[in-house]
Amino acid sequence: MPDLIFNQPWIPQRADPYVYRHTDGTYYFTASVPEYDGIRLRHASTLAGLAQAPETEVWHKHDSGIMSIHIWAPELHYLDGKWYLYYSGGDKDDIWEIRPYVLECLGPDPMAGPWAERGKLTPAAGDDFSFEAFSLDGTVFEDAGRRYYVWSEKVGVGKQIANLYIARMSSPTSLETVQVLLSGPDYDWERVGFWVNEGPAAIHHAGHIYLTYSASETGAKYCMGMLTAREGTDLLDPLNWKKERWPVLQSDYGKGIYGPGHNCFTTDEQGNDIMVYHARTEEKIVGNPLYNPNRHAMLMRLRWDQAGRPLFSYDD
Repeated sequence: MPDLIFNQPWIPQRADPYVYRHTDGTYYFTASVPEYDGIRLRHASTLAGLAQAPETEVWHKHDSGIMSIHIWAPELHYLDGKWYLYYSGGDKDDIWEIRPYVLECLGPDPMAGPWAERGKLTPAAGDDFSFEAFSLDGTVFEDAGRRYYVWSEKVGVGKQIANLYIARMSSPTSLETVQVLLSGPDYDWERVGFWVNEGPAAIHHAGHIYLTYSASETGAKYCMGMLTAREGTDLLDPLNWKKERWPVLQSDYGKGIYGPGHNCFTTDEQGNDIMVYHARTEEKIVGNPLYNPNRHAMLMRLRWDQAGRPLFSYDD
């Protein structure tokens, strides 16, 4: 059985990685592929086994119109007894018209499908803003019996600003509440190249919810920030979230790890917490960073301090 490798390329050229461990112990992996042309899944009985598991494309982009370019950041979730894939996609006629979409699996096996398109995520009644501009990186988590959707959406003019928003869900394809602004790029480390908060991921521990996110452009200055809330509080009240002043993870030039970000959380077979993230192994990028394929999925042991807060460290 292969061993897990930490803080080095685990699954090469897979950005925005997402790992889901099902109730039967099976691990599933999906990510943005360099071609940005579809959604691929792989599965294995162990976390380490995902690295060599074969991939299956379960959905391919449209030839034209919506969902025809820039298929980004898929996430696989099992909700209300069904499999769902959340992802973002653009339109060849307007390649930056990125919006969030949902697929529903009509069968019990996500690898076999078939997958049905459920269209763009539906905002709540009276919400005239959500998903009307560049929107991506949606994630789903639950707390106190309620399900939440957190995503990144741009506002403003010119280069625009990408903020994080949160809403409660009424179904796997619809929002129940109007959007609430959760975090914006307030600090200099969130504003390198572009003003960005994106790629949210949630983990529960010791009565708290830790919501990590990524900031700045996708090169070596890409880094991770974090928000914290108590479980069971009103998560739609921004005052119940505390934002870290400094990045919780950033490039380590000595170790040759550049631009860590867009992470998720899982556990190994022993129940130890693991963070899955992407990073580069070169500081200088040839061409446009967005289209450079060398963002690799990596693993990190997630440890906790005495106060129950996560410790992000490249030291294994």
